[in-house]
Amino acid sequence: MKPIEIADGVFFVHSEMVNWVLLTDGDAVTVIDTGYPGQRGDVEDSIRAIGRNPQGIEAVLITHAHVDHIGSAQYLADTYRAPVLVHPDEAAHARRECHEVATPWDVLSNIWRPGVLPWAIKLIRLGGTAKYGIDSPTPMPVPGALTCPGAPVPVLAPGHTSGHTVYHLPDRGVVISGDALITGHLTSPVSGPQLLPQWFDHDRGMAAESLRIIGELDADILLPGHGPIHHGSVAEAAATARERVGASR
Repeated sequence: MKPIEIADGVFFVHSEMVNWVLLTDGDAVTVIDTGYPGQRGDVEDSIRAIGRNPQGIEAVLITHAHVDHIGSAQYLADTYRAPVLVHPDEAAHARRECHEVATPWDVLSNIWRPGVLPWAIKLIRLGGTAKYGIDSPTPMPVPGALTCPGAPVPVLAPGHTSGHTVYHLPDRGVVISGDALITGHLTSPVSGPQLLPQWFDHDRGMAAESLRIIGELDADILLPGHGPIHHGSVAEAAATARERVGASR
């Protein structure tokens, strides 16, 4: 899980189960997504690995409020007094006032599929069954660039959850896509640009339509929530994922 600097001040951290991103401005850090609860030490270590101190976290941004993306968010907020920013449409989900997540039945009914059982076992080991939320998420101002390190531009891309947000770094040609567009997953039989298997999405039709939103962002580097970095046109990556959705219907 060694951070890779893919553009000036933009670091991608890839793990087998989920990814996160660090943006820097001097000693200050923005953390985008925070892994599973069992990965909080890994998140802190990744910050130290790029020569920064976790005390320098100025903001924690969330693509969406699933446990593999917010597992360390409350801990970072409590320990380093960093605000946790979410899209206004994701705030209720982050507070666990509603639930837009695959259910145990969804998992059990798909356990026969290749990769699902190994993924589920690893999820449990990383604390993925814990009912983690965010006590007081801060609804981020939209539209426009945020004032935290990296100045990411939040872009609503709903479907996986109602308030799922991708982050665009227009001056670096980067899109941080969370689960709105991924490049691989232990439960998926294919690699490359795609959506997660349908049973992970709150609204599959909306998730497919959000690929058009992502495809309109000017970028040639995609940093997904799952899978490796994608180098190349993000518009083409989104189009490939749309084609795969159509082929699966």
